[in-house]
Amino acid sequence: MDAFYASAEQAAKPSLRGKAVVVGGLGPRGVVATASYEARRFGVHSAMPMGQARRLAPNAAYLVPRFGLYRDISEQVMELLRGLSPLVEPLSLDEAFVDLEAGGVASDEPSARAVGERLRVDIRAVTGLTGSVGLAASKMLAKIASEEAKPDGLRLIVPGTERELLGPMSVRTLPGVGPVTGDHLRRAGITTVAEIAEAGEDELVRLLGKAHGMHLYEMALARDERPVVAERDTKSVSVEDTFDIDIHDRVRVRLEVDRLAERCVQRLRAGGHSGRTVVLKVRRYDFSTLTRSETLRGPTDDPGVVREAAARLLDAVDTTGGVRLLGVGVSGLADFTQEDLFAQAAQAAQAAQAKEEQERLERGEEEAVAEAAGREAEEAVPAQEAAVEAPAERRWLAGHDVRHAEFGPGWVQGSGLGRVTVRFETPWSPPGRVRTFRSDDPLLEPGEPLPLVAGADDGEEGQSSYGSQAGDSGSSEPAIRPKSRSGGGDSVGAETSIP
Repeated sequence: MDAFYASAEQAAKPSLRGKAVVVGGLGPRGVVATASYEARRFGVHSAMPMGQARRLAPNAAYLVPRFGLYRDISEQVMELLRGLSPLVEPLSLDEAFVDLEAGGVASDEPSARAVGERLRVDIRAVTGLTGSVGLAASKMLAKIASEEAKPDGLRLIVPGTERELLGPMSVRTLPGVGPVTGDHLRRAGITTVAEIAEAGEDELVRLLGKAHGMHLYEMALARDERPVVAERDTKSVSVEDTFDIDIHDRVRVRLEVDRLAERCVQRLRAGGHSGRTVVLKVRRYDFSTLTRSETLRGPTDDPGVVREAAARLLDAVDTTGGVRLLGVGVSGLADFTQEDLFAQAAQAAQAAQAKEEQERLERGEEEAVAEAAGREAEEAVPAQEAAVEAPAERRWLAGHDVRHAEFGPGWVQGSGLGRVTVRFETPWSPPGRVRTFRSDDPLLEPGEPLPLVAGADDGEEGQSSYGSQAGDSGSSEPAIRPKSRSGGGDSVGAETSIP
């Protein structure tokens, strides 16, 4: 998909269409997730510190990601891909490989191109967004072709022309060649893919080591035998947060770990998993990163168990000086749970305490218990009054959806100093008006993302636009929900990549 997060936000917000949009973390340590093509003209790109992006494009719209919306759009696209072939390998929310040979939808270059063009039409019809398609005989080349096709295009690499195409390209074009490897090769006088092939396998092994050198040489010769893998086994589930300001308070660190453990278990349960090993990740003020783990007696999806294990791991970590990042994960995944000894011990302790209280009452200690309860009540009253006097202020994140009882749906344009600014518009309306409210306005509440294409989720069953015969472009009406099909016939070993 083309500039996926930013394009989705532009489609959802008419006032941002054609303008520079940057999506990512907005705090002092935030990082750019995606920048629209308008923002890229100013030099903004993914993984750039948000502070640098603001200096390069001060007038851009800066928004917090809405992953729920992005996941919904991603599933719509993946459904289209599954209509092409049973072998679809998602790499991320906005990128996947498809084995067209396994789907039997292409038998030669013209029919493969027709499938790619039809796919682009259907993606736009279903999502309102654009994707770029790369067609080639291997995953590596399909990926490169899709990058060459951006934005909103299609590129087919004809079998037999791969080395000619790759030769003049920079070494950084090849997967796995980052800044460090690129610098090693540059110092050796190797700057293009053709020069990698000319250097030979022995020289690359000497420069980069056996595994990396041999792999890079194979790629330079356009050799990539990796199959498209439909399912990837989940190895672990984790969540982490980077803090705008280093946390020094040990109590605050513990509270953050508890919160992360709860989120981790929510994600664990959403995937239908349980796990045996709890992992804690701590990045300290000096950027040193510590990882600690504890393996339980059996798999669990109990938030209390994960929370307690993460707390024990935290006790063994020195956080003096401050914490920049915290993460909690669970690995050793299973699809069942087992009664955990820690939970059983806690339940046993609670039962013993209840029994002791009962025995004390029976011995005539009612007055002592009443006195203790009275003290607890007296202590609780000021806390309750404070809660009534100072309710927690709601957070309004830039770009997120809201709904006002009088003005309807909109999105947060900015907030601060007890105020929130909202632009009232929908994906199908003209650019809307801006209004400002108190952040505690009872008529304003968080909203849900609206579909980008009217009727795209109306529940009607659609026909696939891919014909049963290779190369048949099918109906002129775009598909909404294509059904999986399998077919015979000869086909080229083409894959489609949609980054």
